Amino acid sequence: MAQTNIQSGKVIITCAVTGAIHTPSMSRYLPVTPDEIAEQAVAAAEAGAAILHLHARDPDTGRPDQSPEGFAPFLPRIKQGTDAVINITTGGSPYMSVKERAAPAATYQPEVASLNMGSMNFGLYPMLKRFKEFKFDWERAHLEGSRDLVFRNSFQDIEYVLETCYGNGTRFEFECYDISHLYNLAHFADRGLVKAPFFVQSVFGLLGGIGSHPEDVLHMKRTADRLFGTDYRWSVLGAGASQFRIAAQAAAVGGNVRVGLEDSLWAGPGELATSNAVQVEKVRQIIEGLSLTVASPDEAREILSLKGGDQVAF
Repeated sequence: MAQTNIQSGKVIITCAVTGAIHTPSMSRYLPVTPDEIAEQAVAAAEAGAAILHLHARDPDTGRPDQSPEGFAPFLPRIKQGTDAVINITTGGSPYMSVKERAAPAATYQPEVASLNMGSMNFGLYPMLKRFKEFKFDWERAHLEGSRDLVFRNSFQDIEYVLETCYGNGTRFEFECYDISHLYNLAHFADRGLVKAPFFVQSVFGLLGGIGSHPEDVLHMKRTADRLFGTDYRWSVLGAGASQFRIAAQAAAVGGNVRVGLEDSLWAGPGELATSNAVQVEKVRQIIEGLSLTVASPDEAREILSLKGGDQVAF
């Protein structure tokens, strides 16, 4: 069985600050500008997030921006404002090429970068039922276009990200949206292209991936336990309304957790989260209510065998 936080009593909270799924018209609290991203990231760390998972956006339109230049205004500010681990996405947006998606992590050499472990349908269009009015033309097209969108993460694409970033000492948050993605990770482990401990981020409730039923969560953990044994550290994120329920279930059986406005805009039914820190505080209460302890950034570094914040290129 995998080593768990039940043994150590430490739970790593990751906060995904803005992402590329939600659009500015959905919530006035979604951080878009470098100032907003930096301020909300630091506040999330102060609330208990050990890892900050970061995307960039065009400050004028809020559109996802995966250029290294898009990250430049806020990375140093976040590093100066907190000792949290900084995780730069290589997922970017499903509409981007893998070379575009990997460029910021290759440039800035963070301690952690995300890596999607398989191609999948990526259905965002159901959000059009809830959100009707948009400030920017790109927002509706972004959602509507996902009816015919395959988020490409081929074996060649995954190898490209590994080859581009691993030599910099960057480790990965392996984002697994379905059981097959765990098997893809096992394939790369068998080839010796990834190194333990694997930080497996299981994603639940996104249309095109595994569901958010409690049995789905347990099935993902059982499969990862069987494939990786003691060689992995498990974390979960639940999309939308399933965010805190799945976090509670996973923490109770030894998982780490991810929250943030990338994954859900909500603090509760019908209640928009006014910041990323609000979600971190709420999940921290869940963790401490289970008699577990939130991991500090340095404890997260030790658990995940990270290189240290002094070894990044920003």
